Amino acid sequence: MRLLRALLRSASPGSIPQQVDFYSRFSPSPLSMKQFLDFGSENACEKTSFMFLRQELPVRLANIMKEISLLPDNLLKTPSVQLVQSWYVQSLQEILDFKDKSSEDSGAIHSFTDTVIKIRNRHNDVIPTMAQGVIEYKESFGIDPVTSQNVQYFLDRFYMSRISIRMLLNQHSLLFGGKINPAHPKHIGSIDPSCNVVEVIRDGYESAKRLCDLYYMSSPELILEELNAKSPGQPMQVVYVPSHLYHMVFELFKNAMRATMEHNADRCIYPSIHVHITLGNEDLTVKMSDRGGGVPMRKIDRLFNYMYSTAPRPRVETSQATPLAGFGYGLPISRLYAQYFQGDLKLYSLEGYGTDAVIYIKALSTDSIERLPVYNKAAWKHYKANHEADDWCVPSSEPKDMTTFRSI
Repeated sequence: MRLLRALLRSASPGSIPQQVDFYSRFSPSPLSMKQFLDFGSENACEKTSFMFLRQELPVRLANIMKEISLLPDNLLKTPSVQLVQSWYVQSLQEILDFKDKSSEDSGAIHSFTDTVIKIRNRHNDVIPTMAQGVIEYKESFGIDPVTSQNVQYFLDRFYMSRISIRMLLNQHSLLFGGKINPAHPKHIGSIDPSCNVVEVIRDGYESAKRLCDLYYMSSPELILEELNAKSPGQPMQVVYVPSHLYHMVFELFKNAMRATMEHNADRCIYPSIHVHITLGNEDLTVKMSDRGGGVPMRKIDRLFNYMYSTAPRPRVETSQATPLAGFGYGLPISRLYAQYFQGDLKLYSLEGYGTDAVIYIKALSTDSIERLPVYNKAAWKHYKANHEADDWCVPSSEPKDMTTFRSI
C-alpha cells in the first residue's frame, strides 16, 4: 500500500490515474503471428518497434489496470495485489517517459530497450504474486459465488493481458537487446518459424518424467504417433512460440503422470501415455491420452477454475519455485496460452478409465492472431452485475415425496 502511494505521489499530481483513463479509451491492436514474423525477419527496425511499443504498451497496461480497479476492495487491499498494482503503475510511468522522445534520438531508443528489459524482469513474478493475493483474500474473507465468478473472469483476462504484454516485451528485447541465443539462431525473437512440434513435446515429456521419477520412483512411457495430413512425409512444423507449447504439454504431462501413477499404484503397472499429433490445413492438433482414472463430468470445469486444485498448496515466494504446483493455475494458464493465438485446450474424461487432453493450434500464421481483452462498458457491467437466479431448474439432492403432492 505504501509503495503504491509513493509511486503515485512521485508522478505529477493525478497524472497516472488520468493517463490510465486516457489510454484505456483505446482498444489494444492485436498482431498476427505473421506480422510478428515479418517484422522480425524482414523489417527488423528498432526505431519502428520503439514507436509502436510506446503507444501500444500504455494501451494494454491501462486497459487491464482499469479492470484491476474493479476488483473487490478487500482483494485490492491485500499486500500481494498492492505489489502487483505498484509494478503496473511503475511500468506505465516508465513507458510514458518516452512519449515525447524523438524517434531520431538513438540514445533514447537504446534507453527504451533497456527499460523494456527492466519491465519484463520486474513482471516475472506477476502470476504467483497475484495468485497469493487471491489466496490471502480467500482465507480472510471467503469466496461467495458472485466474487468467485468475477475473480475467474478477471484472472482469465488479466493473465491473457500479461501473456500479450510479455510477448511484446520479449520480441523487442530479444530482437534489439544485443543478445542472440546460440541454441536457437533461427528464432525471430521468441518465435520459431519452423517449430518442430514433436521435438517440443518430447522435451516436455522428459522434463515431466524427471519430476515423476523423483517423486514416484517410476513413470509412464510415452507412445507418440504423428500424421501430417497437410504435407505427407514432411516434418510436423508450424510457426509458433516453442515456450508456449512447451508450457502446455509439460503441464498436461505432469497431470497425466500423476493421475496414472496414483490410479495404478496398487498394480504397480503403469499404462503408457499416448500422444497423437495431426497437422491439417487449418489446425495442428495434439491429443494426449492417459489411463489415470479420469474425473467425473461435474469436476471438469473445476479443473480450469483458479480457486480449485487437486494438489497441496505450496509456499511460493519467487519464480525459482516449482512452477505453480498446487495453486491450481497450471491448466487455466495453459488454456490461455493456447487461446492467445486463437487456439484452445479442452479436456474429455472417461471416469474410471482416463482423460484425453486436446490442444488446438492454428496451422496458418495469418490465422494466429492475438486474443486480447479490452476494457469497455461490457467488461464493466460484468463486474457490477448481481448474481441472478438460474433460469433452469436446480435438481434436489433428495427425491420429491410424492405423497405430499397436492393437485391444484
